[in-house]
Amino acid sequence: MEKQTGHKNCYLYVLNTLADWEIGFITAELKSRRFIPENTKIELLMVGNTLQSITTMGGISISPEISVEDIEFKEGDILVLPGADTWLEEENKKILDMVPDLLQKKVIIAAICGATAALAQRGLLNNRKHTSNDKEYLKMFCPAYEGILSYIDAPVAVDENLITATGLAPLEFAYELFKKSKAMRDETLEAWYQLYRTKEAKYFFNLMESLK
Repeated sequence: MEKQTGHKNCYLYVLNTLADWEIGFITAELKSRRFIPENTKIELLMVGNTLQSITTMGGISISPEISVEDIEFKEGDILVLPGADTWLEEENKKILDMVPDLLQKKVIIAAICGATAALAQRGLLNNRKHTSNDKEYLKMFCPAYEGILSYIDAPVAVDENLITATGLAPLEFAYELFKKSKAMRDETLEAWYQLYRTKEAKYFFNLMESLK
């Protein structure tokens, strides 16, 4: 019998123009739980600056389940910051203000695409290994960015409890999040990742076998 893990929440911050494709793997697997063991207690929650609905880049309306100010983060929880064209708007200041403290509390911060620029502009990437859409992208849009020596030229970068990714790597982004949060068994996660990465059928059978 497998040991039950402690309950953790994965908070997905939703904002207007959210890039749908960047979080699709994360939302589908955490919500469906099709590859997540029963003893792994992880819940996906949509969080907004307010409870007002937002509209994604693809035109999908999402209603937050909880507002930023009502969240009580604990160690091991996850905060996903997706890409969007609206990160510079004042309403997102509240969640960004929380990030330094959350990193100290060992909350997993997972930022992709435009969200990495929002963190870079606040100097939060200066002394941590990180990636983004491109180092020149960060230099162009983030005048306060001074982390060029910590930039990793890769689809995704992990520095302790901080995960960053280019908007072109939603699969790698999800893989590192699932790995860090231990959402799936190791063998399940590896088969899942290789199936989507290579498109080879043998990994589907490996994936099914890992669930037994």
